[in-house]
Amino acid sequence: MRILTFPFRLLSFLLFYSKEVILANLKVAWDVVTPVHRSNPGFIALPLDAKTDLEILVLANLISMTPGTLSLDISTDRKVLYIHAMYLDDAEELKRILKRDFESKVMALFRT
Repeated sequence: MRILTFPFRLLSFLLFYSKEVILANLKVAWDVVTPVHRSNPGFIALPLDAKTDLEILVLANLISMTPGTLSLDISTDRKVLYIHAMYLDDAEELKRILKRDFESKVMALFRT
């Protein structure tokens, strides 16, 4: 049953991620073309629920491919992902968004 639902979960995830990339591109582009730059760069340490190499790899790459964010490193115990964000107004809110919108969807894609 899991194998049969994977194509649908993958399509749903790709649609979600495409929307996120488009919105992030628009935000960065708007910041570039307007006279006032709203960037507030900073670093966060994102605690991970993802356990497998594949989950961590996909999550880190998705974060890096989203404009305005970059995965920098993973802790040696593989429990924390270090991220640079171009728009870091609220670190806790960014962590919640990354966990809810990215990590949970990556885990659902591979675990369900």
